[in-house]
This record gives sequence, C-alpha cells and structure tokens, in this order.
Amino acid sequence: MLKQLLNDEAGFIVSAELVLIATILVIGLVVGLSEVAHAVNEELNDVGEAIGCLNQSFGYTGFSKLKDDGTNGVFGNNAAVTFGCVFVDNIDDCDNNECDIACGPVRNETPKNN
Repeated sequence: MLKQLLNDEAGFIVSAELVLIATILVIGLVVGLSEVAHAVNEELNDVGEAIGCLNQSFGYTGFSKLKDDGTNGVFGNNAAVTFGCVFVDNIDDCDNNECDIACGPVRNETPKNN
C-alpha cells in the first residue's frame, strides 16, 4: 500500500496546474482593477473640469416705479425702486485642471473615437 501511495501522482499535476492558473488570474485581476481605478479617476477628473468650466456669472438690471403725481423722475418721487446687481465668476484654484491630485505626470487626453 505504501508503494502504491508513492507511485500515485494523479492529484499532483492538477494541484500544480490550479496553483499556476490561480496565480495568473490573481495577477491579472490586480492589474485590471488598477486600470479600472485609474480610468474612474480620469473620468471623475473630467467631470470636475466640466463643472469648473461653468461660468456662473450673472447680472440683472434694476427698475423703478414713479408716483402718479405728475413729477417726472425727481428724486424722492419714486413709488418703488430696485437696484441691479452683477456677479462675475473668477477662476478658482482648481478650475481647468490647475492643481494636480494624481501621482502620475499630467498628460493631455487623446480624442475619443465614436
């Protein structure tokens, strides 16, 4: 029975093959997940750039309503007045990819083909 056990190699080849296949799969999985993480970060950077490029400037004019007493626009004869306002959106610190949060070098994106 000991001689039969020493000559039996049926399970050894299968185990070695499974270890090799599992090692290759794990290495491929790590590389694939790393690439997915980089791709997600690049797309989130694109979303941030798109939001940073939005111009949030606005302006509106005022108006006034004169009293109906016959005086034409003399100060103090207004029934109601609102004044206009203007806000100019300046470039913020991290708009348009000005600050780098990634560890790799900054590179331009290639055009996407449809």
